[in-house]
Amino acid sequence: MKTIVVIGGGITGLSAMHEFRKWREATGAAVRLLLIEASVQIGGKIQTVRHQQFVMETGADSIVARKMNDMDVIAELGLEDDVVYNTTGRSFIYAAGHLKPIPDDAVFGIPASMESLAKSTLVSAEGKVAALKDLYTKNETFTKDDSVGAFLEYFLGSELVEKQIAPVLSGVYSGNLNELTIASTLPFLIDYKEQYGSIIKGLEANKQKFRIGEKKFFSLKNGLGSLIDAFQASLTKELLLNTKVRRINKNNGRYRVHLDNQDMIEADYVVLSIPHTAAEPILDDPRLTEQFSGLKSNSLISVYVGFDVPDSVLPADGTGFITATTDELFCSACTWTSRKWEHTSKSGNLLVRLFYKSSHPSYASIKNLDHDDLLKVALSDIEKGLGITAEPVVNEITDWSGQMPIYSITHPKIVYALESIMADVFPGMILAGCSYYGVGISDCMKNGADSARKIIDLLKDGYSPTSKQGASDNS
Repeated sequence: MKTIVVIGGGITGLSAMHEFRKWREATGAAVRLLLIEASVQIGGKIQTVRHQQFVMETGADSIVARKMNDMDVIAELGLEDDVVYNTTGRSFIYAAGHLKPIPDDAVFGIPASMESLAKSTLVSAEGKVAALKDLYTKNETFTKDDSVGAFLEYFLGSELVEKQIAPVLSGVYSGNLNELTIASTLPFLIDYKEQYGSIIKGLEANKQKFRIGEKKFFSLKNGLGSLIDAFQASLTKELLLNTKVRRINKNNGRYRVHLDNQDMIEADYVVLSIPHTAAEPILDDPRLTEQFSGLKSNSLISVYVGFDVPDSVLPADGTGFITATTDELFCSACTWTSRKWEHTSKSGNLLVRLFYKSSHPSYASIKNLDHDDLLKVALSDIEKGLGITAEPVVNEITDWSGQMPIYSITHPKIVYALESIMADVFPGMILAGCSYYGVGISDCMKNGADSARKIIDLLKDGYSPTSKQGASDNS
């Protein structure tokens, strides 16, 4: 009997296990499955905190709907009736002491029509004129491997990028736009520029793909923790919690997975769905270490604050704001959670979530603050940004230091190199997770399922790591 071990009980590892279980049940394959998680609970960055009337997510708060169209896992877990969609509304950018609306017909802050550009209150007349370069300038040098920031600035001008686009895009992709590739962010922009001669015209012609004004995201009525609970319910005896993997090596064509409790598990195949910083010491191979060192991460502190005041104190058509300047507020963004997600506040009272990112110049001054002082910073930002001075009735602070991957310009090459080295040194073992293949929940779920299918295909073909002659065995 073959043994498959999945290391890491975040959403990627859980999705891989789900795919393995489906295949085993459908085929009757004689395969042993085991999921090993270092912490006392599974879920990784997906954890739901429920406090009285409020539902708060310590990590991701939603799933991109369009990316789940070809995935049946929500139905397979029996969660269809729990799905809830976001309330649509206007997003703002906080600049010069005011909330200014991101224009309608904008995709990640990029105008999707000339009217959208013309009506923007975030950009000066000179900045709008500079953006017209997009209409008459051909792309002769940029490829998808180039910086998305340099690409957008060249065709749309620095002011539009700095004041309207960068706050949105940097918030989504957690990095400096000049260090992110077009391929890892918005690869279709190159295609639109080539096909329509203009980024703006291309977005206008394809705006329905982005479902502007429609419900783009979904969650679950009792929080995304319900998704983790559903995965766990199906694992039965195949889950090993509170157990850390110390190292993995090969012996006679199988993998020895050494645990911190001194136990050892032999496996034929392994899905290593943990952050690269945790994978590197487990594998302890100089060639991998060199590549792992090139992967970068940012930090994030999430602060929820709930009030005993009605949600209606906020602008009627809004769901949150992003900060464009670096010195007015400490936070990078503020989601009006009770407005965007009605299920998070059963009484209709106000619940907001502030994000403090290491990309913000003020982050260094707050990253080591204790809980109470962080809350004071958050309340100050809420007062400045929203004019609310009420005392909070609940708060929840989560520190994700060094755990937010950045897909820099060199990221695709590093991942390719890691894949090549793994295939040579650790055949039958697959790296998976947000360190490499996408940070959203839907991206991670797809990556987990795809990783499982790769191993399933190897099993179907009769492949075994023992057939890989170039791999070194050691104990």
